[in-house]
Amino acid sequence: MQLNSLKPAEGAKHAKRRVGRGIGSGLGKTAGRGHKGQKSRSGGFHKVGFEGGQMPLQRRLPKRGFKSLGQHLYAQVRLSELQALPVEEVDVQALKQAGLVGQQVRYVKVIKTGELSRKVVLKGMTATAGAKAAIEAAGGSLV
Repeated sequence: MQLNSLKPAEGAKHAKRRVGRGIGSGLGKTAGRGHKGQKSRSGGFHKVGFEGGQMPLQRRLPKRGFKSLGQHLYAQVRLSELQALPVEEVDVQALKQAGLVGQQVRYVKVIKTGELSRKVVLKGMTATAGAKAAIEAAGGSLV
């Protein structure tokens, strides 16, 4: 095989459509564009979503919902999850290593869900009033 003998596979190439080249071609006169109207004219296309002047769908529907850009920075941890942790001093890094919060989380809040029966010292995080009372009742503290 030589470079000068290479050819594309049979049927892989076909001639491009030549419009407006006479009646015999099947695409003469109007060149496959039909008669009159915006689509038949040169430059006669509109932007995506345009509905001929009618109020477009994306403007007719109500705006709803909001996704905060900072939502991945915050996380909540339950008392029951703290109970299962093997360490006594808990900070955000320890929670990340245990897989309780995501890697991008910066702020953690402890909520009063479940029971805590052992001493836990929390560093660099906040807690709800009920969770704080439960932690202190078990002999722990928030630093």
